[in-house]
This record gives sequence, C-alpha cells and structure tokens, in this order.
Amino acid sequence: MRYAYPANLEWEPDRSAVTVTFDDLPGATFGATEAEALARAEDLLETALSFCTDDGLPVPRPTPAKGRPIVFPRPLVAAKMALHDAMLAAGISNVELGQRLGLDEKSVRRLRDPLHRSHIGQVEAALRLLGKRLEVRVLEAG
Repeated sequence: MRYAYPANLEWEPDRSAVTVTFDDLPGATFGATEAEALARAEDLLETALSFCTDDGLPVPRPTPAKGRPIVFPRPLVAAKMALHDAMLAAGISNVELGQRLGLDEKSVRRLRDPLHRSHIGQVEAALRLLGKRLEVRVLEAG
C-alpha cells in the first residue's frame, strides 16, 4: 500500500491561517501559510496513524487526491504501518511475532508504534516473517 494521504486545506475567513485535515484520519493542524501548514501535516499524519496501532485498527486506505496536495509519512513510519496491517491480516499477535523474532511483546509493540524510534532492519525482518517485502523508491521531488 502507498501511504500517501491527500490534505484538505481550508483558509480561516480572515486569511490569518490555513487548516490542514485528512479525509481518512482524525485531527487537524494549521500554519500561517500553506507551506507551513503542510510541513506540520506530516506530524499530524504520523500521530493520526498511531491511533490505528493504539486501537488495533487497520490503516485506512487514502482517498484519491483529485488535485489536492499529498502528505507522506517518513519511510520508517510507512514500514511500521505495513507491519501493523500485515499482522492484522495474518491474525498474529505481538507475542506470537515476538516469539518468531526472538523479541518480547513490548519490543514488537514498539516496532508497530509510529511514534517510537526503531531500526528499519527490525521492521523489515518482521515484514519478511509475514511474507512481505519492503521496497523503498526515490522519486523526483515535486
């Protein structure tokens, strides 16, 4: 899955700030300019995605952008969301995956938590155990 969420930008009536929301996820952030608001939107996106792991819910699929700006989580966060969804789809608990990886439940919980710093290699190893392959692409900006 591509974790690329279109952002809704809405100016305050007096044009003093622009608010950013996502159709698919809770929360909002703002900025004095569109660029500032979109820069803050990455943090909002990652925090909103963390609610999925906290609540044990699948990550919502992004709606079509239809010309709206797209906000991406950092690559590690996208990998963690893929791990979270793969575990839900396979019906594998943190404890069971931890046993397969030689980790405790708390360590696996952290591997799924987008707000916790982890090593990408550990997330990749967990994905491999679930029959998934992590792929990273570098594209032109813009």
